[in-house]
Amino acid sequence: MVICADTSFLFSLYGNDGNTSRALAWMKSCRTPLTLTTLNEYELANALRFAEFRKAIGPGEAALFWAQFEADRASGRLKIQVCNLADVVDEAKRLSATYTLVRGHRGFDTLHVAAAIRLKANQFLTFDGNQKTLAEAEGLVVPV
Repeated sequence: MVICADTSFLFSLYGNDGNTSRALAWMKSCRTPLTLTTLNEYELANALRFAEFRKAIGPGEAALFWAQFEADRASGRLKIQVCNLADVVDEAKRLSATYTLVRGHRGFDTLHVAAAIRLKANQFLTFDGNQKTLAEAEGLVVPV
């Protein structure tokens, strides 16, 4: 089983927001590691820094939350899977052409779903309702 996640889920898991308890409960119940891409890694790191810049999290918390992410990666709870970026972008172009005019999807949302499709994911974790709709339209199960 391959389980991918977007940044809304990862930020909740590591960044302490309104969905943190749901993300933590899901991770506690799951024995399968999350499969992430370098896009996830980049966007989460930037989101944590941006949250600290906006004062949504306290001083130094971005680094603390990132250290927790790295610890989970080192323990095997998270694994970074290499994807061919050109293939992911081609898949995202298809998703955009198929769904964006009708449902309005952001670029990074289509990239994360495209990466999950390319990684042959069975499940996709997101707290973004619009992205959930996109993932489900492509046959991914969104359990949270």
